[in-house]
Amino acid sequence: MPPLTDDHAKLIAEVIALLREARSVLFITGAGLSADSGLPTYRGIGGLYNDHDADTGLPIEVLLSGRQFRSDPARTWKYLAEIGKAGRGKVPNRGHEVMAEMERHFPRVWVLTQNVDGFHRMAGSKNVIDIHGDLHNLRCTNCDHHAPAGDYTAMELPPKCVKCSAVLRPDVVLFGESLPMEAVATLRREERAGFDVVFSVGTTSVFPYIAGPVLDAHHRRKPSVEINPGDTDVTEFVTVKLPLRAAEALDAIWTAYQNG
Repeated sequence: MPPLTDDHAKLIAEVIALLREARSVLFITGAGLSADSGLPTYRGIGGLYNDHDADTGLPIEVLLSGRQFRSDPARTWKYLAEIGKAGRGKVPNRGHEVMAEMERHFPRVWVLTQNVDGFHRMAGSKNVIDIHGDLHNLRCTNCDHHAPAGDYTAMELPPKCVKCSAVLRPDVVLFGESLPMEAVATLRREERAGFDVVFSVGTTSVFPYIAGPVLDAHHRRKPSVEINPGDTDVTEFVTVKLPLRAAEALDAIWTAYQNG
């Protein structure tokens, strides 16, 4: 990891000044945070897929869609299993740990994550809105049975319910499906309460409900911080843009904050 530059240090100092005045913090996290644990993103360099799967020629939005799962669950499960296998042996990184530590330090900290790897809870965060679900949880498509996913490398595909023999599915949001109502309700409740500072970490913020809290902070004249090596849909609206990888930036911020 290259050393932080003077420009980075100045930006980190700005972030720390915002945190000194804060009592409530929202972290919005995406694939860029999990990438620092060695998880591949869905697309791009090091991604699981590009725009189309080589075997089928179908776009990933079709293969991992609710409609595809209903019509051919075995095919969708093939790609879900690849995602599960990619996370085998991976653990939360320093970025996840920092957010969990900050939850214990500030009066109110929440994490809104698009990631389905469950790393935030593994790292110790309790106030987590898994807006896209958790790949480690399975539920039956026919009855109320729920079960832990276990080892994706040893799973018979598609897995069947032990109660009714119907197909199981991960408790995640597939393309074309609605967001979980409970998670949405929690997000709306916490948004109404407001946050003193909003962090966007490792996400391109293409979904409205992911960009929304940053835009809301901008309109309310509340500070926000973006941690991302590249520019995104919310870059122009944030107070501080820190062009670093997620775990590196969060560790530097929290270390400096505690030593200050």
